[in-house]
Amino acid sequence: MDIPRRGSQQLLPEKEIELAGSHSCQGIAWTYNEPVIWLEYTLDSAKLARKNNLYTVYVTNGYATPEALDAIGPWLGAWRVDVKGFTDAFYRQLARIPHWRGILDVARRAREKWHMHVEVVTNIIPTMNDDEEQLRGIATWIRDDLGELTPWHVTRFHPLHEFTNLSATPVSTLEKAHSIGKKAGLKFVYLGNVPGHEYENTTCYSCGRLVVRRVGYDTEVVGLDGSKCKFCGAELNFRT
Repeated sequence: MDIPRRGSQQLLPEKEIELAGSHSCQGIAWTYNEPVIWLEYTLDSAKLARKNNLYTVYVTNGYATPEALDAIGPWLGAWRVDVKGFTDAFYRQLARIPHWRGILDVARRAREKWHMHVEVVTNIIPTMNDDEEQLRGIATWIRDDLGELTPWHVTRFHPLHEFTNLSATPVSTLEKAHSIGKKAGLKFVYLGNVPGHEYENTTCYSCGRLVVRRVGYDTEVVGLDGSKCKFCGAELNFRT
C-alpha cells in the first residue's frame, strides 16, 4: 500500500514549471513564505518561468536590498508589497526593524527601474496602524511615488498568535481607509478579507461601470479591453 508523503519535499525549479503547466496555470506567485529569503531559488524559477511564457509575482514584505531586487528584476513581472504602517514606532513594535523606509524605496525601484506592476497591501490592525495619520501617509506615498493607478488593498485583521488580545478590524475602519485613499487621489482602493463587500470590485473611475466583479477569490471580468475599460477606454493599469 502506498503511504502518502508528508512534510517538506524538494521541488526543483524545473519541476515547479512542469507543475504549473500540468495545472494550466498562467503564472507563478511566490507567497506565504517571504520570497526574498530564498532569492536564489525564486531567481532560477523565474528565469525558467519567463522562458515558458509564465507571468511571475513576488508577494513580499518588501524588506529587500536594491541589489536583491536588481538580481531578479529582469525576470519578475509584479511586486505585491506589504506596507504595514507608516511610523518608526509601529515597525519597531510589529516587525522589529529600524529601517522600514527602505521598503518604500525598493517598491519605487521595482516600478521605475524594472517596470513591474506594483500593488500595495496594508493589513489594518486595531489600535496599531488604524489611525488616520498612518493611513493618509500610506495613501499619499502611493499616489506620489507609485502613481494614482496603483491598487491599494486594505485588509481586515483577525486576532491570532501574539495578537489574540485585539479584536478583528471593524468593517467601518476599512471603509474609512477606503475613503482616505480616494480623497488622496487613488483610483483603486480595495477591501480585503470581507467577501461580498462592494469595494472588492473594480469600477472604472472614468465612467463608473463595473469592470471586475470579485467575491473573495472568485473573479469575473466583465469590462476589460486589455488594460483599459471596454466601455470608455480609460487606462486601468491591468496586466493581462
